[in-house]
Order: sequence, then C-alpha cells, then structure tokens
Amino acid sequence: MTPRILSLVSVLALCAAAPLAAQDTAPAPDAGGGLVSDDGGLTGSVSDESDWQDLGIAITTFATDADVPTQTNAGSTSALGRALSQVVAADLKNNGLFKPSGPAGLPQPAFSEIQTPNFPIWSVRSTDMLVQGYVRAAANGQLTVGCYLYDVALKQQLAKGGWQVGPADWRRAAHKCADMVYSRLSGESPFFDSKIAYIAETGPKDHRIKRLAVMDSDGANHRYLTSGQATALTPRYSPDYSRILYLSYLNGQPSIYSYDLASNSQKLIVRTGNPTMAPRWSPDGKWVLYSMSMGGRTDIYRISSAGGGTPQRLTNGPGINIGGSYSPDGSRIVFESDRSGSQQIYVMNADGSNQHRISFFGGRAATPEWSPRGDQIAFTHIAGNLRIAVMSPDGRGMRYLTNSWQDEAPTWSPNGRIVQFFRTEKNSGITSIWQVDLTGRNERKLPTPVGASDPAWGPVRP
Repeated sequence: MTPRILSLVSVLALCAAAPLAAQDTAPAPDAGGGLVSDDGGLTGSVSDESDWQDLGIAITTFATDADVPTQTNAGSTSALGRALSQVVAADLKNNGLFKPSGPAGLPQPAFSEIQTPNFPIWSVRSTDMLVQGYVRAAANGQLTVGCYLYDVALKQQLAKGGWQVGPADWRRAAHKCADMVYSRLSGESPFFDSKIAYIAETGPKDHRIKRLAVMDSDGANHRYLTSGQATALTPRYSPDYSRILYLSYLNGQPSIYSYDLASNSQKLIVRTGNPTMAPRWSPDGKWVLYSMSMGGRTDIYRISSAGGGTPQRLTNGPGINIGGSYSPDGSRIVFESDRSGSQQIYVMNADGSNQHRISFFGGRAATPEWSPRGDQIAFTHIAGNLRIAVMSPDGRGMRYLTNSWQDEAPTWSPNGRIVQFFRTEKNSGITSIWQVDLTGRNERKLPTPVGASDPAWGPVRP
C-alpha cells in the first residue's frame, strides 16, 4: 500500500476525487463532609521524583453502603463499584507509568473502611499507595462517587475527590479518580477524562467509507457522528470541547464543517470548490486554518470560525504548503512545505510572516503538531518507513517514538506527555489507533469497532 503522506501531490489528487453529551460532573460531599483537591507533586513516604514510577499501588473495589439497582449498564451499586475500580486500574496501567494491582485478588474494604483504611493488611503486601472509593445511588438515579488516595507507610491521606454524575456518565467519575491519582503522584496534569475524535474506516481498500466518530480516551462510549454518505477527514476538537472541525467531501465538493456536539448539528465554515485539507482551530477558537490547492499551488489560509468573510492567505511561496498547527499561545504556526524540494517542517508567525525551515535531519517530514505544553513538535518522519518523531520548536533534538512500517498523523494528549497516531498494516491496509509516551517504550493499541485513522485527542473535559 502506498503511504498516505508520501506524496502531497498524490494526496491532493486523491482528495479532489474522493467519493461521496455528557452531563458535567459536579463536586459532591463525601462521607467526610467535603472535598480536597491536591495538585502538587508527590509527598509523603516517597519523595524522590524517580521513585513514583515504581510505586506499589493497590486499587480496591469501590464500596457501597447499600447494594441497590442502578440505571447504569454495570448493574447494581456493588457491580458498579467493581466496574469503577477496574476503569481506574486500567487507566493507570495503560499509560505505562504505573503498575497497579487490583481490584481482582485484593481484599475488598467495607464501606466504613473507605476513610479509615486497615493499613496493616496493606503494609504486609508491600503496598506503597492505596486507592479506595465508594459509590452511592440516589432515588433520582444520580450517582455519587468518592475516591481516596492513601500513603500506606505514613498512614496518611494524600488526596480525595467526589463527583455526582448521571447513570450514563459513571465512567467519567472513574476517569476523574484516575486523573486525581495520576496528578498527585506524578505532578503532571491529568488527561484520562478526555475524548478522542477519529475517522472510522470500513470497506475495501479502494473504496473506503470514512465516518466521523468519537470515543472516550480508553476507547469506551464509542459513537458515530456521520453516516458515511460523504467522506469525512481530519477531525479536531474545539478548545472548549463543544464542536468538532472536520473536512467533508460530498459530490466531490470539499467543505469544512463545525459539528456541534450538544445539538448534533453542523455548520458550514467554508466550501472552497478546490482540493482542501487539514482544517485546524486556533487556540482561542476564533480562527480556522486550512490548506487549499488552486492554480497549481497549495497555500495555507485562515478564516473566521464563525464562517463567512474573506479567507486570508498566509503562505505565498512556491510548491505545496500544507497542514498548520498553532503553538499553544497562538503566536506561531508549524506547517509542512516542499518549497526546498522535499517535504520539510517550517514555522511562521500567526500572520504568515517570518517563515523559516526547522527540519534539517535528513529524510522528509510531514503532519507536524505542536504540543499543548509548547515544548515539542510531533511529526511523521519519512525515511523508508513512516515513523512518529518529536523535536523542539527550533528543530533540535529530533528523536523517534515509534519504529513500525507506517505510523503517521500524531496528536497530543491534553497534558503533552503522550502522542497518539494511526498505524497501517503492511499487507491488509487496515488502520488502527495507537499511542506512545515520550519515552517511546510504552506503546498501546486503542480498541475501536472498525478500522481507525486520523485521531484527534481533545482537551480535558470541563
């Protein structure tokens, strides 16, 4: 199979011929009468920054004060307690930084022990950190979930949190708990309570049906947003999480839409009438970048996200200029261009001035994406195989994160510590979403019901 980004010209030609809510969580009082939100680094019996990755973390089944039926797909509150703790454990394990145990095979605490753990039984198990929680169901179907993190050696509570959620949102409470534990122990920003937009692919290689889809960060709560009648490409969440920007081809007409997640409706931003690619939001949500081919050249434009108005052309050089990803502060844009004779990475100011190349390490480079922390740029490096790599914004310190046949189109986790991308199998052409942390050692495939490409990781949910 020909790599998708190997030739910008062929990609543009392909596109031109393309075929046809969750309720916000709210803090809830726990059995102790209040919530504490800790956002500092690791404290307690383990203080060395290099030690937190080797902590023995035990995660017990969440307790309940009464085993009653719930309106969730998990069943009663007891079954829901097990499901909550399983999601927390999977979150912490799958990011590759922790090696938690439980909930299976661990003692199950009573409801009365959630705030007063039996520390001796955990000390003999060589447990450093203990995560316990509870779940209650109200008559109106709402759920209250509490989560506690303890330092076993010091017999001390490090953090606690509580959330009220609707029955359909119980997994959000588990992700919030995992976020609290992750942030407290690592000192990093959270990312588990986030969502991913991507392109769901079905059908034969020469006639793919591509639909816009969304799912939780762990692959759960999957949902299709478009029917597949029109090809959907390159989605991106808006900064406020309310909309998804994507490219659609209906009857060969490239159109950029903003899909409103609350109303399940979409608004046309621009219909160019020319081959168009890679729409991207500005950090403040006021602008949309996109690339358009016209008169034998391809340039990057921006237009108001409200739609209408005259697009402003930002590049005006020879060849193909494509992509475009804003720096977190909105002052600069990273993009790819073949003006030097091959695909390379360039940076310019947000108004199009000061365009300069930053990739000088051999091979070709494409699909750059600026980290939300601003410290690195992820991209696809093409030198034989296609591999995901990162570099600093000045082009230095390039290093690989993956080493497969065809990995491309990176997108960052909200905290800028994990890169997601899609991988194409060499013989079958089947695509799937993978992620890897910045060490390059912890790689994981995300579950999707069909083939998947073009992932876009949204910010932490409000």
